[in-house]
Amino acid sequence: MTLPKFNFLAPTTLAEACALLEKHQGRIKLKAGGTDMLVRLSHRAVKPDYLLSIKQLPGLNEISHDQENGLTIGALALLRQVESHPLILEKAPMVARAAHATATVQIRNMGTVMGNLCNASPSADNIPTLMAMNASITTVSGKGAREIPLDEFFLGPGRTALAADEIATAIKVPAASLQNGVSYQKISPRSKVDIAAVNIGAMIALDAEKRCREVRIVMGAVGPTPLHAMQAEAFLPGKFLNEETLAEAGRLAAEDAAPISDVRASREYRKLMVEVLTKRALLEAAGLA
Repeated sequence: MTLPKFNFLAPTTLAEACALLEKHQGRIKLKAGGTDMLVRLSHRAVKPDYLLSIKQLPGLNEISHDQENGLTIGALALLRQVESHPLILEKAPMVARAAHATATVQIRNMGTVMGNLCNASPSADNIPTLMAMNASITTVSGKGAREIPLDEFFLGPGRTALAADEIATAIKVPAASLQNGVSYQKISPRSKVDIAAVNIGAMIALDAEKRCREVRIVMGAVGPTPLHAMQAEAFLPGKFLNEETLAEAGRLAAEDAAPISDVRASREYRKLMVEVLTKRALLEAAGLA
């Protein structure tokens, strides 16, 4: 399948890239790994006059950590790089698990974690864990830089809070989140390389007596955007995670889910899997807290 005609731009500085975005606003699209954008181009879902590659921008493939600011994943860090990076395996192994669960190894060698977020698919593998960990996205434009919490980033399928002239430069995971227990759970209709029918990210902090002190639960593929299991998040603090409380948390999460029936799963099946995977995620996260 052929691609529509466009002018290809490859700036070598962020300032140049921002200037091009502003100059061609409304007629330009960004490309990092291209695993989603090239498909959209081939299907004529988008027909930009200009395609701007950020692959030549320096420093955006870096992964770093410090005690004060936590974990930083650059916008050009490949899925394969994130799933195998020693720093992420040590500090945020569930971020590595989610990257590993994304598509096939061929795609992971091309695609980026940032691209998976900015594509804003409700079933994206890398969103629930990072969102549960209270991550944010840093952006830059001609007007300056800002930071957008993932809780506020997703506006609908394929829609984000990124302005037309902004470039997402890094994912930030707070240092405090790296001290808590985290889990990522996924179920797919065909195999582990398929798009999730349901996925769950959970982060939990326990007090000295092993009661839940704080919890964040994010559900994917059960609404137009990733959803917090708000009732379960309100129910669990102050409680021990025993069979009874886990069952109730799963039930409450399923109540908050708003899935549809499609080719991957029925609404009823998704509701049931939210209940099962929420319990599984909480149990694993508590064991790691």
